[in-house]
Amino acid sequence: MTETLTNKKWTLGARPETSVSREHFKFETEIVRPLADGEFLVKNQYIAFEPAQRGWLNDVRSYLPPVAIGEVMRSGAAGEIIASKHSDYQAGELVQGSFGWQEYAISDGTGLFPVTKIPAGIPMSYPLHIFGLTGLTAYFGLLDLGLPKAGETVLISGAAGATGSTVGQIAKLLGCRVIGIAGGQAKCQWLIDELGYDAVIDYKSDSVEQQLQEVCKNSIDLFFDNVGGEILDHALVNMANNGRIVLCGGISSGYQVKELPPGPKNYMQLVIRRCHMEGFIVLDYVDRYPEAREQLMQWVDEGKILVKEHILEGIEQCPEALAGLFSGQNFGKQLVKI
Repeated sequence: MTETLTNKKWTLGARPETSVSREHFKFETEIVRPLADGEFLVKNQYIAFEPAQRGWLNDVRSYLPPVAIGEVMRSGAAGEIIASKHSDYQAGELVQGSFGWQEYAISDGTGLFPVTKIPAGIPMSYPLHIFGLTGLTAYFGLLDLGLPKAGETVLISGAAGATGSTVGQIAKLLGCRVIGIAGGQAKCQWLIDELGYDAVIDYKSDSVEQQLQEVCKNSIDLFFDNVGGEILDHALVNMANNGRIVLCGGISSGYQVKELPPGPKNYMQLVIRRCHMEGFIVLDYVDRYPEAREQLMQWVDEGKILVKEHILEGIEQCPEALAGLFSGQNFGKQLVKI
């Protein structure tokens, strides 16, 4: 069966030094090889995108090895098993794993991100974000590192993204005053009207520095930062005494290697205001994933957490889906539907 299938895939053609674009990848086709014992074949239906994928293209020391030149671009994906020679995985089952930018993937169930089966009754795409690394990142970053308390002010950058919007909703569930920073009127209105944020700053039309002074002057108890750069600097001067800063990402840098992003100028505010700033990687919490997934699934099922997806159609759109993350094109979780 597999010998008659043609796989379309994107491989890494050249390492970007600045912004990532289509020119850094190669679109290839190949005949799907026969399965070996202990393997199964997945037909991907959704591919997930996150800013970290840009960082994986840099040939530098990191928490994961870089994607190799000529290798299928690494990413999470979800699909259906259509053939199997593995006793634990049967044809017809839905699974998600690190299958990459391709239509078909052969797996033995192991890898950097082990394959997991998708429970019945949930949308196939949800394990790629709210029940996957995106939701887990929000859960552990906020609750374990941020330690929010009812009545505290929580500021979130990248607040309309998949991680930021989940962080904000959990913070609201805990009784916090939630302030978001997002780009564009539609995103800001969504955060207020549907997610119940207490205030939102539009970085595309407002002066973030001025708005933070007006909305959060010296009152930020917890800053969950997905952006870095100038926004981190502005937040530092508006922290409350003994505040916490959780560093989740630095998308403002584009994760480029040609020129390092500027470090925070106002870091001495950590001393003056006795604040704590810490970065984390969600892979550190692997043993506790089931706990977080169970809670996230309950919140979604009860309608306490809303999910928004930004979907592009066709595997040909993969490079644009990744590049769009860095220009704010996505509204919620960025996916490509094959």
